[in-house]
Amino acid sequence: MYSVELCAGAGGQALGVEQAGFGHAALVEIDKWACQTLRLNRPHWQVIEDDLRAADYSSWKRIELLAGGLPCPPFSVAGKQLGEKDERNLFEIGLEIVEETRPHAVMFENVRGILDTVFDDYRARIAERLRRSGYTVSWRLLNASDFGVPQLRPRVVFVALPSGAAEHFKWPTPAPFDAPTVGEVLGPMMAAAGWRGAKQWAKRANDIAPTIVGGSKKHGGPDLGPTRAKKAWAALGVNGHLLADAPPPRDYVGMPILTVPMVARLQGFPEDWSFAGKKTNAYRQVGNAFPPPVAKAVAQQIKAALKAAVRKSVRVSKAA
Repeated sequence: MYSVELCAGAGGQALGVEQAGFGHAALVEIDKWACQTLRLNRPHWQVIEDDLRAADYSSWKRIELLAGGLPCPPFSVAGKQLGEKDERNLFEIGLEIVEETRPHAVMFENVRGILDTVFDDYRARIAERLRRSGYTVSWRLLNASDFGVPQLRPRVVFVALPSGAAEHFKWPTPAPFDAPTVGEVLGPMMAAAGWRGAKQWAKRANDIAPTIVGGSKKHGGPDLGPTRAKKAWAALGVNGHLLADAPPPRDYVGMPILTVPMVARLQGFPEDWSFAGKKTNAYRQVGNAFPPPVAKAVAQQIKAALKAAVRKSVRVSKAA
């Protein structure tokens, strides 16, 4: 089964979809640093560095999965929730691509704000528009920590399937164990340069992280978010006002500072996934990513539903 990824970013969702067993026919992303990251980690992927509005999607007919992380500012409180009036809203373009290519399944992720009452009518119009194209639509708020990611990161996932597959689709259930703590995940990385306080710090960092904020191209730098987020990081013994270039040295005193690779681990990226660009560009890629374990969990359920629909179709054909 093959997927096309829209607004692929640094590859969080694409990696999860790959781990679920999908290949990638193409990945579209406008940010040059994110495109370099995708090519760096998966040289065989076809990365299209272009604006989604200008991309040629005529060759994507009947792929198994159309996935994407469409821009979230139009639906976030920080982005003033302008929705379809926001020039950054690409949901309409995403729907046009669905209608043109008719994929077997659709999977878009966004911020929790898209489920707010102010967008009830907009979501209803999306569902009706896709219903006319033969799809059944569902939305679900998923917490990354329920899937082993050591971070409080609620994200809304939108899934659309033809009726034959929709009847077999089930949302993934939370893992039967708690997500690891920040200390458990980052302890070895904090000790990598010999910091003598690493073990003590890891014991203090005994909870999951707050939601990591990546910032936009115009706003936000290499720090861990607004004041409220920084206070939550401080409770874990982390200085959230900046990012470090390396782990704490042997005699470091004070609250440690996270590096980009450390933040990537908290997003659920594997250790061998690298990020192109300097610290600010790399951190924005990490902070705006969809955690791979969550994408994998949903994509596995989509794949199972598609396979079940095929099996049922074969049985009906044989019976006929």
